[in-house]
Amino acid sequence: MAETFNGTAALAQAVGATLGPTEWFTIDQGRIDAFADATLDHQWIHVDPAAAADGPFGTTIAHGYLTMSLVNHFLPQLMEVQNVSMGINYGVNKVRFPSPVPVDSRIRATGTIAEVTDVAGGVQAVVAVTVEIEDVAKPAAIVETVSRFID
Repeated sequence: MAETFNGTAALAQAVGATLGPTEWFTIDQGRIDAFADATLDHQWIHVDPAAAADGPFGTTIAHGYLTMSLVNHFLPQLMEVQNVSMGINYGVNKVRFPSPVPVDSRIRATGTIAEVTDVAGGVQAVVAVTVEIEDVAKPAAIVETVSRFID
């Protein structure tokens, strides 16, 4: 269940707060193929199960950018800022992919509110999101997201 903040002032007071974990989410081959079609990245390690079976991971793996894009799915499960006119994705500061996500893996996210700073009309929040793979020690992705919440 998402941590709820009543406005930007409450969010600013929550720097250092730990968020999550989210629900598990399965990365199946259909999703990997759809992402390949959307991004025109059809590298065999993602979309050719027969070739990938003989590759370094023994199966197809999700694109790193697919894993990163799912942070947008996880963020509303981690936190909700109420009583603002809008929240927008502003970007990312840093992204790393320490571990590949094999097809049919389950992933979920946790987060930490790293910083909240004032910007015109609201605040900018940096949330460090870690995407973990079930039963794998290293995370799939570590993403420093930047969001703006406008009063």
